[in-house]
Amino acid sequence: MTMRIPLSSPDITQTEIDAVTAVLRTNRLSLGPELEAFEHAMAAYHGVPDAIAVSSGTAGLHLALLALNIREGDEVILPSFAFIAVANAVTYVRATPVFVDIDPATLNLDPALIEQAITPRTRAILIVHTFGVPADMDRILAIARRHNLAVIEDACEAIGATYNAHRVGSFGDLAIFGFYPNKQITTGEGGCVLARDPALARRMRSLRNQGRMPGPPENSVPRATNDLDSNWLEHAEIGYNYRLSELACALGRVQLARIDEILALRRAAAERYHALLSGIPAVELPPAAVPQRTISWFVYVVRLGQTPEMGETEQALRGRVQASLAARGIATARYFAPIHLQPAWLQPAWLQPIRLQPGGYNPPDVNAASLHHTVAIAGRTLALPFFNRITPLQQSEVAQAVIDALTSIRRS
Repeated sequence: MTMRIPLSSPDITQTEIDAVTAVLRTNRLSLGPELEAFEHAMAAYHGVPDAIAVSSGTAGLHLALLALNIREGDEVILPSFAFIAVANAVTYVRATPVFVDIDPATLNLDPALIEQAITPRTRAILIVHTFGVPADMDRILAIARRHNLAVIEDACEAIGATYNAHRVGSFGDLAIFGFYPNKQITTGEGGCVLARDPALARRMRSLRNQGRMPGPPENSVPRATNDLDSNWLEHAEIGYNYRLSELACALGRVQLARIDEILALRRAAAERYHALLSGIPAVELPPAAVPQRTISWFVYVVRLGQTPEMGETEQALRGRVQASLAARGIATARYFAPIHLQPAWLQPAWLQPIRLQPGGYNPPDVNAASLHHTVAIAGRTLALPFFNRITPLQQSEVAQAVIDALTSIRRS
């Protein structure tokens, strides 16, 4: 069903269209100057030495784990309240995901629980800056230093967010960004990895390009079949085709140049929702501000809750609200279903290779009691339409639809 008010919508201007069209007029559609320009812009924006553009955020997660030599027998601490790609990537390298519960205020990994999950096999902490709210980096980095663990930032939802005046993505050993069309900026499909260590950056550049041997600049690709560079068909290790096209990089470069405007538009939209929805019974709003942090608004997710006159489960309440809004042409979604309860993660057959030792990941009873906030909050979340160009009139209609739905449910 096509919704009158969509859940998300990319913001593409004529400048982006012109940049992509210009690439189509060249003979370089991959590994060319737009890749170099986009990577340079991402590295400069975050104040890190290297950025490696890749085909998706998931590809970036995979390369990060490979570059850090995380492998079978290792454990990676991460949230279950996140997009499933974070855990899938850990299984790509045959390591074991260890899920830790979240802070109910920020929805990020709870630093107080991380240390309890560390074992002699733990190699990394994979944090997610959930919904654009930065995680508590001081405490997480202190834990990582005490235990000699790598820190991977999944900043796919948080470009432009800051912690103690430093942009997320600049704290960890490696950081991953994603540019799917619902993100703050988009390349259509695509991602990027930020690296502090030049050796890690070099390895990821090789791995994203079929493990090709180091040599001349990566964008010195063969121009014709009779002009093969001596290194183009030499491969140092098994690699992947995780390249990002020149078209996507041109789009990303222009979008990143607009980042301040984009973040301001989204911040204003979040503030309007706060004003429209505050004080409504059974609706808990996301935090408008968090000490030491600036939020990069990726989505606007409220939590629905029961009131005494609502005699149904919170999941049923959410379903009725979603159906009511859908009938009025308004799209909504739940964010997130816990990873450890996803159907794919309840299939012991394919997960058998990563069940490496007693106490490791063991579906379906993955420390269910210890993931209390993850499960309880996931059952209540409702994402409302949210994008750069959402209008005040559209937001007023969404808010009124939520109020009407809850009022109708109370009366029924």
